Amino acid sequence: MKRIGMGIVGTGFIGPHHIDAVRRLGFVDIVALAEMNDTLARQKAEALNVPKGYGSYEALLDDPAVQVVHNATPNFLHYPVNAAAIAKGKHIVSDKPLALTADEARKLRDQAKAAGVVNAVTFSYRGNPLVQQMRHAIAGGKIGTPRFIYGQYVQDWLLKDTDYSWRLEPEKGGVSSALGDIGSHWCDLAQHVSGQRITEVLGDITTAVPQRKRPKGAREAFAATTGKEEYDLVDIKVEDLASVLLKFENGAKGVFTAAQICAGHKNDLMVEVCGSTASMRWQQEDQNNLWIGHRDEANQILMKDPGLVDAEVRPYVHMPGGHQEAWPDAFYNLMRDIYTFIAEGKKPTDAHPPAFATFEDGYRANAIVEAILDSAKAGSVWTKVKY
Repeated sequence: MKRIGMGIVGTGFIGPHHIDAVRRLGFVDIVALAEMNDTLARQKAEALNVPKGYGSYEALLDDPAVQVVHNATPNFLHYPVNAAAIAKGKHIVSDKPLALTADEARKLRDQAKAAGVVNAVTFSYRGNPLVQQMRHAIAGGKIGTPRFIYGQYVQDWLLKDTDYSWRLEPEKGGVSSALGDIGSHWCDLAQHVSGQRITEVLGDITTAVPQRKRPKGAREAFAATTGKEEYDLVDIKVEDLASVLLKFENGAKGVFTAAQICAGHKNDLMVEVCGSTASMRWQQEDQNNLWIGHRDEANQILMKDPGLVDAEVRPYVHMPGGHQEAWPDAFYNLMRDIYTFIAEGKKPTDAHPPAFATFEDGYRANAIVEAILDSAKAGSVWTKVKY
């Protein structure tokens, strides 16, 4: 496997996880990182054991040793960094959302296609072994025809009015919070495992905490409050709770909730596909088990085990049964699919491994979120997703 040079822009909450996953591959060199200024870049490079630290993403993009760029910046920088990387002919791995708007996401998709660069979006839950088992089984007709797809992605990190993040500021995080941040993950996962595209939505959105206390000092993402910070009281313009009815291309119906204000739910992502002969459900907080529901026989729990999953899914399983695999392992699976694709010299138009989400998938997620917001603004009416 030929060696590949990787550079990353942004080393906040998610950036180090990109670095860890890529290091595990064994054939990728972490060449450089970029931060907001030279001082911070040097500090981060030393802390993360990265050879070079640049004070701007433009400087990183000029480094000829960087062949693949990871964009782990706040949402408002996704479009400019992605577009600049594409213009330099670099392969690009972007965190979601791909851009702040569907129009920007469409432009990035088209730019990447015209440039012929490999492009990926980190819909990381695709990398879970039992997600791939669920997808493969449904594609193989194991539950019959999908009829109803439902679930949730609920968290509690914005439960209190002292909880705050840049994700709540439309100019930085976009015009959506719960839907854009976690609802997009659910929509991608539901379409991925069912093989069915979302075509229409009916959305109801709420800002359950309409005012929040924004700390005057800096605070890391998802960090707990100390109770001693000084605050500014600010009005919140984005939703922290959304419920959505769905229609899929094969006529199946669906419903899901995305919420960030549900006490006790830390990262509670669940999707179930109910077919004409059986059902399957996967839950992120119990990710090593896949529930299979039957009418005329006992329900089943399929444990993550290389000897129990389908042969096509075994490359996503790294430990024997009973040994738990988790979020970092799923993220590693995603990076392996992406970098193996690049190392083998494949073109963006070639068939991609199943866990590999492209800018096309990122664009679809943006389009779905915008359709839900449009539906809610129109009084919660059925609204077609404009792909």
